[in-house]
Amino acid sequence: MGDTKKIPRKTLPDGVGKVLKRLHYPLDVILLCVRWYVAYSLSLRNLEEMMAERGIELDHSSVHRWVIKLVPLFEKAFRRIKRPVGRSWRMDETYVKVKGHWKYLYRAVDKEGNTVDFLLRAHRDKAAARRYFEKAIAQNGEPETVTVDKSGANLAALETLNTERETPIRIRQNKYLNNIVEQDHRAVKRIVKPMMGFKSFRCARIILSGIELMHMIRKGQMQDKRDIKIAAEKFYSLIM
Repeated sequence: MGDTKKIPRKTLPDGVGKVLKRLHYPLDVILLCVRWYVAYSLSLRNLEEMMAERGIELDHSSVHRWVIKLVPLFEKAFRRIKRPVGRSWRMDETYVKVKGHWKYLYRAVDKEGNTVDFLLRAHRDKAAARRYFEKAIAQNGEPETVTVDKSGANLAALETLNTERETPIRIRQNKYLNNIVEQDHRAVKRIVKPMMGFKSFRCARIILSGIELMHMIRKGQMQDKRDIKIAAEKFYSLIM
């Protein structure tokens, strides 16, 4: 398959092997399809055609099933070795269509452009913004400064969090300083576009986490003692 090797399933960690137990395709094919789907601007039917050109017949629904089953394993492994981010965050939200309705992907990057965290929410309000900040802080530690745009909901969420802290987070409202996160949205939206919207909130959440994961790997946010240089190999190494 080009950039993956024939991988014996018996060498996989127990949790991964259990998930793959009923997936009756070669593991290298499964992993290649999962990575391509979250790494490039491809639809499921694009992948079905690309595999057919390689003499592998599979249904696009199989690829979707593989993504939903495996991406959470990749994300869990990545979280353990994600590089620390800076303490000056730029936070913003972007729009993603789920079942024909707009939902909100909350995201932040540090001043170097490294992804802090992400969270898909059904609503764009104070509660959603607060939930995002709580998740991001739990995973990455407290920031010194958070820059947001003129959104009153994001400001209100931060102000509420500050009432519970001895050392408050410094809040800046500056659209110009937030250009870095707005530009970073594009890398995610470019991959999402061919998917033509998501069929369920759960699937959207999982697939978006895979896209964000691959984006962070490309940005060098994965600690790797083996000094792997190629992004594809870094991705596969998470569960092997």
